[in-house]
Amino acid sequence: MEESTKGTAVEQLPPEFLTPGSSSFADFLAAHAPEQLPANRRLGGAGDPAGAAVDFPHGTTIVAASYADGVLLAADRRVTLGNGMIAHRDFEKVFPADEFSAVGIAGSTGMAEEMVRLLRLELEHYEKIETVPLSLEGKANRLGTLIRDNLGPAMQGLAVVPIFAGYDVRSGAARIYSYDITGGRAEEKGFGGTGSGSVYARGAMKKLYREGMSEDDAVTMAVQALYDAAEDDSATGGPDATRRIYPLVHTVTAEGCRRLDDARVAELSLAVLEGRRGRPDGPNAPLA
Repeated sequence: MEESTKGTAVEQLPPEFLTPGSSSFADFLAAHAPEQLPANRRLGGAGDPAGAAVDFPHGTTIVAASYADGVLLAADRRVTLGNGMIAHRDFEKVFPADEFSAVGIAGSTGMAEEMVRLLRLELEHYEKIETVPLSLEGKANRLGTLIRDNLGPAMQGLAVVPIFAGYDVRSGAARIYSYDITGGRAEEKGFGGTGSGSVYARGAMKKLYREGMSEDDAVTMAVQALYDAAEDDSATGGPDATRRIYPLVHTVTAEGCRRLDDARVAELSLAVLEGRRGRPDGPNAPLA
């Protein structure tokens, strides 16, 4: 009876589930259920004109930096709507992609979250089909493909420009990848950033970054960078001691991906805020 039930269950599966094909889950959806891909969904209701201007929540700013043990991704928590209105103050913008990689999202938050979920399925699907995990560079390439597939919605204001970081278990090195809206990928050396405040954050990291930094020093540098970004970019939210809202930090090392304890991030953020009382523009870089 048990064998008969199992056979019936297999027979009920659609043929596309039993046919060998690509190791890409996105390709599988494109072939058999293209309407499920985020880029193929309608942006508004049936009565909405195509291309109508609509305000969508947008998130910024994300920074990434390598340090002695691996790499970290840190993000502010603010989401804006329209012309600078704050939609959310405590939004999470950094997510594990798999055990040894993480992605930080900037841009349209709804599309970005769907892209992260699709990336996770991509990596899981590949490992199930090929029986081995995808390489770190392969993961970065797959994310670039998802961004490129979103180009149509991006032209209508639903752009997603993430930053991807991970620990390469094969080489024992941490790597950071940035993207443009067409899916173009570039590997960053040491540190990188994305989002509207990233130009200011990168400027801060440029003077503070040192190779082989400890985890605490790297987190402190990231908080300093986000503080500087918040000073010059209204879409970026700095550490908020009043509401106890501090940056979200994920680290990726040989031990895997983990979210840094909120209490530790708060402690380091408060130290940055205290230091800014005496030096509002932040620490100076050493001349040598």
